[in-house]
Amino acid sequence: MTTFTALTTLTGKGPAEALGLAMERLEPEPTGVGVFEIEDGSGLWEVGGYFVETPDEAALAVLSAAFDAKPFVVSELPETDWVAKVKRELAPVAAGRFFVYGSHDADKVPEGAEPLLIEAAMAFGTGHHGTTLGCLLALDKLVGEGVPVGSTLDVGCGTAVLAMAAARIWDHEVVASDIDAVAVEVAEANMRANGLEGRVLCLEATGTDHPRIAARAPFDLVFANILKGPLIALAPDLAEVTAPDGHAILSGLLNEQAEEVAAVYKENGYNLVDHQQIGEWSTLLLRKRPSN
Repeated sequence: MTTFTALTTLTGKGPAEALGLAMERLEPEPTGVGVFEIEDGSGLWEVGGYFVETPDEAALAVLSAAFDAKPFVVSELPETDWVAKVKRELAPVAAGRFFVYGSHDADKVPEGAEPLLIEAAMAFGTGHHGTTLGCLLALDKLVGEGVPVGSTLDVGCGTAVLAMAAARIWDHEVVASDIDAVAVEVAEANMRANGLEGRVLCLEATGTDHPRIAARAPFDLVFANILKGPLIALAPDLAEVTAPDGHAILSGLLNEQAEEVAAVYKENGYNLVDHQQIGEWSTLLLRKRPSN
């Protein structure tokens, strides 16, 4: 089935959310509307809708003018079997000792590798993105250096590929949390697919705000592969649950954002150990300074 998208940008969260609500009242109505902040420091927000019928471009023009947004760009999307497409295009990824793959590539897992199975239909956070790959390589660095880790927390876990990687290495229960209930369901499905039931506790939580996280803190290793804004906002909370001399692996950052985030975490008791860039994305490996 052919679908259509209509996308625009404008300044400010409030106007963007109001435009999103107005789009929901269009005829033909969209099957979905999304409102997202563009994480480049510009202050711009993207508003977009999906349609199964050709959208009314005159009505879209009225909305863009009313909300002082850029003219909508309407595009036609051909019918695509996205799962089949992902299977074709997502080749396995080697990240140090870790090997991320789909079931269609099960015969390609190298001997001695730590396998991480992520199905194509659950492709967000597979290791192909520079942020996830960077986190896996930072983890591989810690393992290679023999850093002792007795507890791990993965905040904003998505598919929980990072939590699973830690569970492959260390014999302790890893905690993985996400604000999105669907992500938690995906994470739990991945645990079953990888034979890691009982090794990773998956929780729906906002940041570190969950009694079961508090009960297990502090953690020797904390992952947070999210975005610049949430990373900065969460800095005091992550510092609170990171053990002295423990490590944090942070990503979801554009290269030009890394210095600012590292500075915020320095103010919250961390020292920068390593800064890795993969394409336009950065990963920070930090160590929590011991308490005085």
